[in-house]
Amino acid sequence: MVYGRPGLLVVSALAVLGLVSGCGSGSGAAPAPDGSRTSAAPGTSASAPGPSPSAPAPGTTTTATASAPQRGASAAAPVGTRCHTSELRASVGRNDPGAGQENFPVVLTNASTRTCTVYGHPGAAFLDASGRQLGADPERSTATRPVRVTLAPGRSAWAGLSFSNPEVSGARAATPVTLLVTPPDEHDPLRVRWTGGAVPVSGNASTVRLTALAAGTGP
Repeated sequence: MVYGRPGLLVVSALAVLGLVSGCGSGSGAAPAPDGSRTSAAPGTSASAPGPSPSAPAPGTTTTATASAPQRGASAAAPVGTRCHTSELRASVGRNDPGAGQENFPVVLTNASTRTCTVYGHPGAAFLDASGRQLGADPERSTATRPVRVTLAPGRSAWAGLSFSNPEVSGARAATPVTLLVTPPDEHDPLRVRWTGGAVPVSGNASTVRLTALAAGTGP
């Protein structure tokens, strides 16, 4: 025989059954490190861990950034490019006559602060006191093969200017005042005072020739 309140016993039994069923059900939530339990909202699933802050997001690219140049560094000046008229100084060397020929070295000197190059034949023309050209332009001689000459600051290259002595050849002659010298591949000439005497300007044996530039100041 059971004494007491039957209703109270029924309620207590139901509470115990509810507690047991709750412990046996799987909610899918993992316990947190502190012993608490987290659960996803109904109808959703737990999300995967996000990408590391240092890793690029899927579908994107990363661009490497060049480091800044060191302080005090400067770009190197161009080396080995063609010498321009403004960087050169022209002069005419001493005559080296022989066998009725007059032979003058026409010299181009690098007056700049950089290294540059010359290649081929310079241009030349004789002028009188009024600036009028005397005779035809000198022809290019094939006696020497063109080579590229590298001129460091202060270094020179020369071309041979040759013609027959007018007194020997009988050609019509004139005495120039100025020799114009145009560096290879340039348009602006350099002016040099001519002190070499009379030159042939027309008639037989009046051709003036120029060789290609070579290193140095003359033979």
